[in-house]
Parts: sequence; C-alpha cells; structure tokens
Amino acid sequence: MTVAPSAAHPSTRTTPAFRGRIGSDARSGHYAVPRRYRLHLSTACPDGLRIAVAHSLLQLGGVCPATFLPAVPDCPDSGHTALRPLYEASAHRYPGPALGPVLSDDWSGRIVSTHAPDIMRDLDRHFGGCHASLYPCGAESEIEAVERMCAEDIEDAAQNAGTAGAGRAEREAALETLLRSLGALDRWLTGRDYMIRDQITAADVELWVTLVQLDTVHRHHLDAAAVERIAAHTALWQYARRLAAHPAFGAHLDLDAISHRHHARCRGLEAAGAAVQILDWAAHTARTAPEPSRSVDHR
Repeated sequence: MTVAPSAAHPSTRTTPAFRGRIGSDARSGHYAVPRRYRLHLSTACPDGLRIAVAHSLLQLGGVCPATFLPAVPDCPDSGHTALRPLYEASAHRYPGPALGPVLSDDWSGRIVSTHAPDIMRDLDRHFGGCHASLYPCGAESEIEAVERMCAEDIEDAAQNAGTAGAGRAEREAALETLLRSLGALDRWLTGRDYMIRDQITAADVELWVTLVQLDTVHRHHLDAAAVERIAAHTALWQYARRLAAHPAFGAHLDLDAISHRHHARCRGLEAAGAAVQILDWAAHTARTAPEPSRSVDHR
C-alpha cells in the first residue's frame, strides 16, 4: 500500500496516509462485513466530528464500533500513542505521526483508510442501507462542490485572514473570499432547511462542521469587525443552529475539547474576535445520545 506521511502540525487538511476502500477492490480483501471494521476518532478534530455525525445519522453503532480518542494527542508529533500499533502494522517503520481519524480492519489489525471523505462514503454505501443515504443518487458533484467551498473558500480563507505573519493585503483578500462564500451560502439557505436536498446529506455534515470550526477556532484570530460581518449572515447561522439541535449533530459537539485541541496546537496570536461569539452552541445543542444501544469501545 502506498503511504504518504502527514505533516505533524498541518494548517489545513492533510494528505491521507492510507486510502484503502471497503468493497471497491476484491484484491484488497476489504469486504463489507458488519463489525469487521472500527473507527478511531476524536470529535475535537473536524474530520473526526464529520465522521461521528455521519456514523450517528446512519445508526452504525452495531455495525462499525467507534473508539473515541482524546481531544489532545499525547505524542510530541501530534499523533496518538493508541494508534501507533495500527500505523506500524500497516506500514513498516511508518515515519509520520499516528493521526486520527482511522478506519481499521479488526481482522487484520491494519488500517484501511485515514481519508475522512472516503470513510464516510464507504460507511454510507456499504452499511447505511436501512437509512436515507447521505450521498443521494445524482448528488455527488454537488456534494464535492460543497466540500471544495468549505475547504478552500471558508477554512483556508479564514486561516489566511487570521494569519498574523501575512501581509495586510493578503489578509484582506482572504477575508473577502470568506465573506463572499458565506454570503452566497446565506442567500442559498434562505428559505431552505438543507443544502442540496429535502433531507440531510453529506453536504450538510460538511458545512455544519466547517461553521463550527469557523466560530470556535478561526474567529479567535480575526478582529471584532470581521467577526461581526461573519455573524451578519443570519440564514446561515440559523441553519447551523437548527442542525446543532439534531441529536446526531449536537450530541457530538464538545466545545471544551475543541478549545483544548485548538490551544494545544495553535501558535497564532489571539485577536479581538475571540470575544465575539457568533452562536451560543451550548444553548442550542442537543445532548441526547443519538444511539442508546451504540457499541462504543473506549479502550
């Protein structure tokens, strides 16, 4: 299997170290068998939160157990000690950090994938048959467009807009990209409950987690005026608030864990935007466990 070591302190999404797929290639041996696979994730991590929400929406606790990792990794390279045996079993002398999220194969003791979009698609395709698909027929291009917008025009733009070492012109251009994207989403969501269909899809999971990160992480490095302009997109934030009230979303939102992870990793300067909270997430978050009978391994 080809392995691409990830950076220890990524500023944006990292290149996945492993990209195996369930059921896509008979030579891989990754057949879709219930309880063969296991998730390892932290909901303080954006990708981990995305997978956790999808896992709950599809009610896969009895099919694909989940092991939840600490918010702050315990290794100096930002990896998790608990994941090191999986990485080393999957790639001899693996040189990079043992990062989550991970989809592992309990039969072989090896990693199938560390690529969150692939993991979500495989869980939906091979184990989500009893529930409405997060990837409806014909929606793939729309979902991919939302993924690109979230990654490039919101996450990267917010990161660049709050980078103290960047020039003023660069920060202002990044902020305008961010605001333009939020404005487009705000107009689109006016009068709509969901992004692309009359049901929750992966596009909603993607956007909601991106908005959580924007408010709980990125705004800490923006000035107050910028955060007020971001908060002015009322339809967008009402949408985020509605989804937070859904048990599959809100039950996984651990604000303290996100804060601890951010402060452990971040070396940037805090700005006045840190004092301007956009949403009171705790007030709107559903705390009811989405799957009371869910099988979760806390080893």
